[in-house]
Amino acid sequence: MSAFLLRRLAQAVLLLFIVSMIGFAILHLAPGGPLSQFAAGGEMAQQDLDRIAEQLGLNRPLPIQYAEWLWRMLAGDWGRSYRDGQPVLHVIGSHIGATLELMLTSTLLAMLLGAWIGILGAIRRYSLFDSLATIGAMIALSIPTFWFGLVVIYVFSVGLGWLPAGNRYTIGDGSLLNQLHHLIGPVMVLALVSTAVWSRYMRSSMLEVVNQDYVRTARAKGLPERAILIRHALRNALLPMITITGLHVPTLLSGALVTETIFTWPGMGRLFLDSISYRDYPVVMGILMFTAVLVLLGSLVADLLYGVADPRISRSG
Repeated sequence: MSAFLLRRLAQAVLLLFIVSMIGFAILHLAPGGPLSQFAAGGEMAQQDLDRIAEQLGLNRPLPIQYAEWLWRMLAGDWGRSYRDGQPVLHVIGSHIGATLELMLTSTLLAMLLGAWIGILGAIRRYSLFDSLATIGAMIALSIPTFWFGLVVIYVFSVGLGWLPAGNRYTIGDGSLLNQLHHLIGPVMVLALVSTAVWSRYMRSSMLEVVNQDYVRTARAKGLPERAILIRHALRNALLPMITITGLHVPTLLSGALVTETIFTWPGMGRLFLDSISYRDYPVVMGILMFTAVLVLLGSLVADLLYGVADPRISRSG
């Protein structure tokens, strides 16, 4: 296990280095640049722009800029925002809580609801419920996130007035109940695709497991059907779902970006778009590296949990 963990950590470090190098190059080679924000009105003299470029280190060759940024990042200094001068880690830290709240809530809801639909669909194969669940999953996977978010706002906020149209809480009322009220809409949107994915994979995994010899043996021994499903079938059916959960992190992050923008949710997704619009490269690179770490960490945790759930899996190779 330790050799496997060390090997995966080494691969993760290499991938993070490649991601940082490509991301840094793409950002700084894109048209415009951070100085275009200062020169937008045409009121700043060229000598002032040159002075700002000197202060920010933007007049140095790109490889030197990258080496300096990488060294500072490894030392714990991720730079300062071009927009307000705040440390990048402070800016990300002030938004990560909202994103984690949205992602964890929607993931938990999608896992519970998707697993229940998938298990019931496998048990009642080709029934009316299974057919409706299949059609519903296909529709959910086909609906664009931004369109569904706008529909939720139009129906439940504008039309019925049941849900807030945006923000994390009402100004002046930061109670838990008020925050949960604001969380319903974004969670509905973000959990839609995840629920569909979970239900389809759970159905396929359960169908494969319930036909195994050990399940038939358990039935032949006269064990109750509920005990067979929970003790024997469900645990083995969850093995592929562990991998899916870890690999589903990029989908959640991309969905959170759109959802947070639609609902003006003060998370990392909205911060990322605002930073790109302002060409706040230090913050954009910080978010890029942070999300890359989350993706690689999700994949690593999934592999480790896979071994815990099934001790037969060897990590020695």
